[in-house]
Amino acid sequence: MSKITFFILAFFTLSFASAQDYKTITYFVNDSAQLQLDLFLPKTAKKSKLKEKTPLLIHVHGGGFAVGTREWGHTVCREAAKNGIAAASISYTLYMKGKKFSCDGILTEKVKAFQIAANQLWQATLFFIKNSETYNIDTSKIFISGSSAGAETVLHAAFWDRSLMNLYPTRLPDSFRYAGLISGSGAIMDLNLITKKNVLPIMLFHGSCDPTVPYATAAHHLCPTNSSGWIMLFGSYSIYNHILGLNGNTHLYTYCNGGHEYSDELFGKQPTETITFIKQVLAGQKMQSHTIISTGKICTKGEYNFCE
Repeated sequence: MSKITFFILAFFTLSFASAQDYKTITYFVNDSAQLQLDLFLPKTAKKSKLKEKTPLLIHVHGGGFAVGTREWGHTVCREAAKNGIAAASISYTLYMKGKKFSCDGILTEKVKAFQIAANQLWQATLFFIKNSETYNIDTSKIFISGSSAGAETVLHAAFWDRSLMNLYPTRLPDSFRYAGLISGSGAIMDLNLITKKNVLPIMLFHGSCDPTVPYATAAHHLCPTNSSGWIMLFGSYSIYNHILGLNGNTHLYTYCNGGHEYSDELFGKQPTETITFIKQVLAGQKMQSHTIISTGKICTKGEYNFCE
C-alpha cells in the first residue's frame, strides 16, 4: 500500500512540475512591500538560438487597484512564450483596497494609486534590465500591457516624466523607452503627456459604452462634476485619435456598445492579437487602423455611442 501511495504522489508531483511552465521571482523589496512576478520564458529547441536575445512583455492585471492577482495575466504571457517572447505577469501594491475608487472617493488617492502602480512597473522593468543576461532579454524590445487599472498603469508608466513621478531611489535609465504597449479599457489623465518626441506604438481595445473607464473623454465612472472623486480621463478613442494626429503607430479595437467587461478580451480570450501586434512592431510595420466589432448590445448612454 505504501508503494502505491508513493507512486501516486510521485505521479502528481511530476505532473505539477511539468504543468508549471513559469517561475515566480521577487522583483522588488523595500520596508513596506515585497513584490513578485511570474516569468514565462520561451522554449527553444535549437541551441544556435540561445544567444539570440528575446523581446519581453510585462503585463499588469486589472481590478481597480483593489483586487486581482498576477495569475490573471497568465494566458497572454503563456501565449507570448509560445511565440518566442519572454513574458512576466507582475503583482503590485493594491493601494485602493478598502478605499473608495468611484465618485465618492478622494481624488488624490486615485492619482496616488496610479503613481504607485506605475513606479512598481518601472521597478519590474529595472529588474529585467539589470538581469537581462540571466534571462536573455533584449532591453530595447520591452513591451508593456495591462487591463483596466493595469492599462491605466502602463499608459502612465510609458508617458509620465519619471524624474517628477518617481517614488523610489532606484530608477530606470533616463534614456530608456518602452518598445510599445497594449491597453485594454484604459485611460490617461492628460493627452498632452503623449508627444511627437515620446510617442510609441500602441494597441488599444475598449467597449464604446464603458461606464467605468471612458472610451473617449469623460469623467471616471461618469461622475458628476461635484463629486469628491471627480477626475477627467482620456480613453482609448481619444488616445487613438491623438496618436493619429502625431502620425504615430496605433491600432484600436472598438467593441461596439460594449461595456467594461471587454477590458481583458485580447489578453484572456484572444491573446494572439496581442502577440501579432508585438510581432508587427518588431517587424517595423506601420499601423494606423481601427477595427469595429459588433457586440449585439444596446448602449444605454446614447451620447457615448461612437459606433454609428
